[in-house]
Order: sequence, then structure tokens, then C-alpha cells
Amino acid sequence: MQLNNILMLELAGVIILGIFAQWIAWKVKIPAILPLILIGLAVGPLSTFYSDDGTQWIQPIWNTQKGFFPGESLFYFVSLAIGIILFEGGLTLKMSEIKKVGGVIGKLISLGSVVTFFGSGVSAHYVLGLDWQVSFLFAGLIIVTGPTVITPILRNIPLRKDVSAVLKWEGILIDPIGALVAVLVFGFISVNIPVQDLEGAVSQIHDAGGSYTKHALLEFGKIIVIGFAFGLAGGFAMYHTVKRKVIPHYLLNVASLSMVLLIFVLSDLFAHESGLLAVVVMGMYLGNSDLPNLKELLYFKESLSVLLISILFILLSANISIDDLLLIYNWETAALFAVVIFVVRPLGVFLSTTNSALSINEKLFISWVGPRGIVAAGIASLFGTKLVEMGVAGAQYITPLVFGLVLVTVLLNATTARMIASLLGVFLKKSEGIMIIGGSRVSRLIAAYLQKNNRRVVLIDSNKANVEKAKELGLEALSANIYNADLSDNIELSDMGYLLSMTGNDAINRYAMDKLGRSFGENGSYRLVTPEELKSKNTNNRELFCPTHDYIDLMRVAQAFPSIQEVLAPSVDIYKEMIQLIGSNQDAIALFAKSPEGVITLIGNTNEITLEQNTTLAYIGRTMDFDDDMTTKPTPSSELD
Repeated sequence: MQLNNILMLELAGVIILGIFAQWIAWKVKIPAILPLILIGLAVGPLSTFYSDDGTQWIQPIWNTQKGFFPGESLFYFVSLAIGIILFEGGLTLKMSEIKKVGGVIGKLISLGSVVTFFGSGVSAHYVLGLDWQVSFLFAGLIIVTGPTVITPILRNIPLRKDVSAVLKWEGILIDPIGALVAVLVFGFISVNIPVQDLEGAVSQIHDAGGSYTKHALLEFGKIIVIGFAFGLAGGFAMYHTVKRKVIPHYLLNVASLSMVLLIFVLSDLFAHESGLLAVVVMGMYLGNSDLPNLKELLYFKESLSVLLISILFILLSANISIDDLLLIYNWETAALFAVVIFVVRPLGVFLSTTNSALSINEKLFISWVGPRGIVAAGIASLFGTKLVEMGVAGAQYITPLVFGLVLVTVLLNATTARMIASLLGVFLKKSEGIMIIGGSRVSRLIAAYLQKNNRRVVLIDSNKANVEKAKELGLEALSANIYNADLSDNIELSDMGYLLSMTGNDAINRYAMDKLGRSFGENGSYRLVTPEELKSKNTNNRELFCPTHDYIDLMRVAQAFPSIQEVLAPSVDIYKEMIQLIGSNQDAIALFAKSPEGVITLIGNTNEITLEQNTTLAYIGRTMDFDDDMTTKPTPSSELD
């Protein structure tokens, strides 16, 4: 086969295998980085053991036989790809969310990062004997966890909301922060080694004792100043370009990509290695602005990141040699990983959660779930290779060490997280949360009642006005379009076990049940009855929320009488009489039956109701006069303004 055909086959194979790895990850619900790295190793260094001629199936770096990245071009591609990925991470880092989550999460991404940085750096120095600079670069790289590795692990583990929220927000917020730390540490190292100037002369910028010189500090400061300056300038320019509609809508995404690459390259020209810092700052600037097309831009960058990550990690894994793998095949590496996983991570978590509402078992679980992610592995490969070329002692350990820790932590957490959650008692045996699709007045009224009865309720609506009204009432609400949004990725919704689809559109209600029922309605999925079903009296379907009244009826009553009443029935016979009395009143609709123990059941699901003495009937509508044996209990907390 001709060389050009081989190169074409390799390039196509990298893309195909990368997307295949993403599909495997989605199918078995594991972080994509795991199959990506394993496939990369299988077609890279490990393939030398089973290929016919002892060469790698895919060899990214050009040699006399094959490879499609001549010279250092692979690392130019890696630099640009990492820059785009970090820009997308910067877009998700919102300062308002840091303030909002505050407390534990704020301490985890600050104090926890400091503990990880110094704990891992000191451990790498004394356990492996690495130079201090290389040790702290390794430490900076492994600060990050990342949502792409956390979310698949926790997606099917129903946890208490506080625990899942801590892990989710730590992963989102620490990604760009960890990347910034790694970039700054690398910049500090790179200005303290021999460098080649334009005339070819070597200038030594560290003194004989290896201490940092004034020139080194100035170069480091230059990286920070240039990186922030270009990042802010790029963000400012992009923001006003979009706001003033200088760019047509169909060019918006590709123009933003071009701007990211331009800022990356220009910043790097003025201060070597400042490009990564610049794109993170640019992403943070735009992510915290009121850019009208931000969500669309973020979707595009996410799709692009998936493609780049798929290609990137097949290439980087394939580029690791057998010698690199043997370099970390020793007890010292195992000891270092053990210290990072079992000592440094728990220490950072426990210090960050002091005086918090989290229990000891919840802190232990958060300590256990700390997989390292895509940003760590990608930047490690880039920086490790560059430092090896610069002749930094011990730099050859960076890439295999970080890749090894990524594999170990992802494998460990992906296979044991559910078991550990169960052993520690933080695993919810039954998902009792209630998801309501549609944020109308009647949905808000029902949600408020259920929430006052100690049930977690989340409203989902694409109408932002409805979402804001729900939040003003103290309800949890998310703005999402169920046709586009993948709510199954939201690990804070893992305790949802009931689904109520209550929009005025039957097609949306049925679609919501089909799409979301399996993920969020394991204990029951219900929708509103349609006018046609009422007319045909076809209301025996067990999936109906309120088989006697459709959306229009519910909205009419909720508009006129915005409150849910509770009536205590001393006996089963009186309960049945109340149902008949409410059913004959056009201004009242029976909704729930509540047992003396507080168990709430839909009236429509008569097969699931166990009637007993002192059952409470909850209905929406006019306050009604019952017999003396029936007691109406006021419920002002469930009224809407």
C-alpha cells in the first residue's frame, strides 16, 4: 500500500476510532477519556506486540515509514486544540455561580486546590525524586477533575442534592482554574531554563544555584500580563462585534473560532506560552457577559470540543512509547498515586468542608470521587513534550504520570462509586424527587404544595418568565427545551423518580414522557388528560395525572382560586363522600390523598391508594363547607399571589 494511502487510512482511523470511543462511553455510561486512552494505547505502543512487522498501527509523529505529523506539527495541533477546549471551559466559568454556590464549593476550588498543589508537589518530589519545578507542574496538572469525567460516573447514582451539587460544580469551576495554574507553572519553568535567541546564541537565565533570577520573574510576569491583556482584548472585541451584529448570524460560530485562534497565536508571539492563558481569560470574559448568542456559541464549542478531544486523545495515547510506560512501571509510581488518591484528596476535602452541613460519610464519598480529566491529560502531553525538548531533568515523567493517574482514577471511580455510595449510606435507595414539565400557574401551585410537604420538586420550562416566577416563589426551576436539552447529563437531577408532564400541549406531554420517563420517572410518569379523552370518556389510563379535568379546567380553577386545600377525613366512608362532593363542584378538583404518615398519592391512581382513617384529601379550588365530621385545614403556604 502506498504511503499516502496509509496516511489517509490512519487519519480516517483516528477520527472513526475517536467517535467510536465516544459512543462506547455513552453506551456504558463511563467517561469518554477512558476508552479514548485505551484505544489510543491499543493502536499505538501496545500494537507493536501484535503487528506483523513490530511497528505501531498508528504513529502520529512522522518517520521514514509512516506518520502524518512531520516534525513538531503534532504539538502545534495539540496546542491549538487545547486552546479551543480551554476557551470552552472558560465560557462555563461564571462568577455569579461561584458566589451562588459559595461555601463548600468555593473552599474546594480554592483551599482544596492549594492542598492538592502543595501535597502532590511535595509527594512527587520525595517519592519519585523529581525536581521541584517538575513536581509542582505535575501537581498543577492534577488539580482538575472536570465535568466530562464526573458526570458519567454520577449520572446513575442518586445522591442527596448537596453531594451531587458539590461534585458537579467543583468539576465545572476547577477545570479552567487548574488549567491556569498549570499554564502559570509551566511559564515559570520555561523562563528558568536555557533558551535559544534569534541569533542562535544561548542565554542562560538562571543562576548557578538554580534560584529564580530577576529576569525570570520579569518573563513570568510578562506571560501573565500579555495573557490577560490579549484575553480581555479578544473578549471585548468579540463581544462588541456580536452585539453590533457586524458578523452575520451564519458566520458567528466560525468567526468566534477564528478569533480564539487569532488571540491564541498573537498572544503567544508576544510572550511565549501565554496563548493558553489568553484564551481562558477570553472565555471567562464572554461567559460572564450578557452576550445574546452565548448559549448557541457554547453549543458549537461543545460539539467542536468533542471532535477535538476524540482526535486528540487517540493521537496522544498512540504517541506514548513503551519506554514511557515502563518509566512509571514501578512501586514508586504506585506509592505516589496512593498518596494523591488516599491522602491528598481526602485532606483537601475535609479541610474545605469544615463546619459544613455535610456528614462524615458524605465527605468521605466526595473524597473518593476525584477522577482526573481531559484537560489534565491534554496539557500534560503538550507541556511534558516541550520540557523534554528543552532538556528539563525529569520532564519525561510528566506525560506518562498524568496519563497513568487519569486512567487509575477514572477506572477506580467508574467501577466503585456506586458501591462506595451504598456502603457509606449516601446512596438513595429510592428516588423520591418530582420533576414537573411546564411552569404554568397550576404547575407552580402544585409544586409549592409538594415542596411544603417535604418533597423535592423541580420545574422544567422553556419559558423564562415561568421559570423566574417559580424561582420567586422559592421553587427549583430550570430553563430548558426538552426537545434540545439532554437533562440526563444533569447529575443534580439524579434523585428524580416521578415525572408529571403538565403543559397545555399533548404532543409535548407525550414526548416528555417518552424521552424523560425512563431517566426521571422510574416510580411513575404521568400526563394531563386531553379534551378528546374526556369527551370519549377514555380516562382509565393509569398514566393520567388528573383523569377528570384537562389543562384548561386546571388553569381556570387555579386562576380563580390559587390555593390547595386540605381536608381531613376521619374515616374511609367520609373520604369517599368528600371525593363525590368535590367532584360535583366545578370550582374544585381533587389532586392528592395524604396518609397519616405523610405519604402523598395521586387521586387518579386509585389502585395505589391505601385508604385508612385520618387520610387527608388535597384539592385545588374554592374553600368548601363540609359536615361537622370533616375538618378543613388552612394551607396558606400553598397559595400563589
